[in-house]
Amino acid sequence: MRIGIVIGRIGGVDGVALETEKWVAVLRRLGHEVLILTGEVDSERPGVTVLPELGFSHPATIREQDDAFFVQDADEGELMSRLRRDADDIERQVLSWLTTTGIDLLITQNSTTLPCHLTMGMALKRVIEHTGIPTIAHEHDFHWERGDRYQSRYEGVRSIIDECFPPDLPNLTHVVINSHCRDSLRHERHIEAHVIPNVMDFEAAFGQRDSFNRDLPDVLGFRRDDIVLFQVTRIVRRKGIETAIELVERLDDPRIKLVITGTTTDDHKESYFRELWTRAAKLPRPDQVKFCGQRFGNTRISANGSLPVFSLSDAYAHAHACTYFSRYEGFGNAFVEAVAARVPIFVNNYRPVYWPDIGSKGFKTIQIEDNQLTDEAVDGIRAVLTDPGYRAEIVDFNFELGRQHFSYDVLAQHLEALLAA
Repeated sequence: MRIGIVIGRIGGVDGVALETEKWVAVLRRLGHEVLILTGEVDSERPGVTVLPELGFSHPATIREQDDAFFVQDADEGELMSRLRRDADDIERQVLSWLTTTGIDLLITQNSTTLPCHLTMGMALKRVIEHTGIPTIAHEHDFHWERGDRYQSRYEGVRSIIDECFPPDLPNLTHVVINSHCRDSLRHERHIEAHVIPNVMDFEAAFGQRDSFNRDLPDVLGFRRDDIVLFQVTRIVRRKGIETAIELVERLDDPRIKLVITGTTTDDHKESYFRELWTRAAKLPRPDQVKFCGQRFGNTRISANGSLPVFSLSDAYAHAHACTYFSRYEGFGNAFVEAVAARVPIFVNNYRPVYWPDIGSKGFKTIQIEDNQLTDEAVDGIRAVLTDPGYRAEIVDFNFELGRQHFSYDVLAQHLEALLAA
């Protein structure tokens, strides 16, 4: 089968892009041809077509989001005319791609789920409806779960969101990444969905030391006896990174270092980053927290005469443990990544997913509630960091449990059943 995937951005380290790459890999293992239409891509790739208007950083997209949500000072008539015109243009180009490539099945990756690109969602809804092409909407999180992020004073914008995010069409199958999303979609829109969890390839080498990442501690300025915690997430407020900084202070050990691998790309006006930087600067030893987003990417980059860019796998390879104190996650890729890399993880019981879909399966972690670091939790974390035998027992147990519930084999079983239905 020839399968087409539409996504705003492929490559990089955000959860939707990473999970899309895994779907592509598993679908190709199952013998399908996979083609991708995207607005942004990190490097040239076979089978990928770039339509810049689908990108989140495209000027029209930025303006649309400002006018519809962030600023809301546009004339509504002009705004709605512009949105319809831009959606018409995207629709024409998507239809042209479908016709040229001969796609048999379409998969939208959050493109008709979260209104972070209104005109893409509008266009895709029309394409799916008018062509009747069998479509799977892979839905990572919904706008009603994002507080006031997608509240708009414009009736026209609210109508677009109601109709397109997500659309309810007979040829559209909905797939969500957790049981809460399934229940939420049923409650909010009376739409039924399949649950397919996020996964990792537990059979591939991940988070292992090798000749490329051997010098990572030196590049980041660490001593060999340092105990390094990694926060392998983007810098956005819901990640609870301030709790990780608090943990460094409460452990009160100069060997403890915290590396934050994410960038401020998704931190609106970098306000959260500035708060974190100020908090870290007030520590008794400010050099214990390092913001290293420029040193990490989705893939390795080695350039003559300059410092390398490491992959996320390289980060896990040198992590004594990972901090993951998020308040909210659609799933929690960083958790499964740490499990696959055999790295212990300190986690907040993030809503609405962690305990129902992950923690209840029996993973061994140091878990806190409501981002409150208790003395008991800090003592437990200290024990994990200072007892290699205990740490090895934890990570081996978690790895086997992760392979049972969140592997590529599990994803393949779900996709085979979905495509056969």
